[in-house]
Amino acid sequence: MSHNVLLQILGGTKSPAHLRRLVNLWPPFLGAGIRIKHIATDMKAVDVEMKLRWWNANYVGTHFGGSLFAMIDPFYMLMLMANLGRDYIVWDKAASIRYRKPGKGTVRAEFRLTDAQLDDIRDKLKTLPKYEPTFQVEVKDESGEVVAVVEKLLHVRKKQDVAPSEPRSGGRK
Repeated sequence: MSHNVLLQILGGTKSPAHLRRLVNLWPPFLGAGIRIKHIATDMKAVDVEMKLRWWNANYVGTHFGGSLFAMIDPFYMLMLMANLGRDYIVWDKAASIRYRKPGKGTVRAEFRLTDAQLDDIRDKLKTLPKYEPTFQVEVKDESGEVVAVVEKLLHVRKKQDVAPSEPRSGGRK
């Protein structure tokens, strides 16, 4: 796929409400029962939830770990792409998940991106060719107890710092 085609298909970064509606119909999320409940107009806050259903439960009747991870996966990358703009390349680089307790019922995750975090990334990239910030997200159950903690490592660089043979966000070599 060419640069940002998926983001364009999903509504682009100009319309968070449209993005929310279309991501909720995206087959991997639809199949897992993952729903975006809220996206802030400035793309600095996203709230996601997943209800426990027979199709997203594991063998012992709790949330399937892959679905818990999937509900976290794309959001910080999309939020950074929207807020840093077209002059930056943003990639998911690594992630880890630590399960704290079995997920039952509805689970939720809240993503928040601050102006200070964005300023830090921009400042670091004034002197570094790339920067790899980490973000942590807690998945909580209906009582507010932590079910899982996910740490995301992203790769960010300015576009002019990218070698011609390197793929751009959303592209492949």
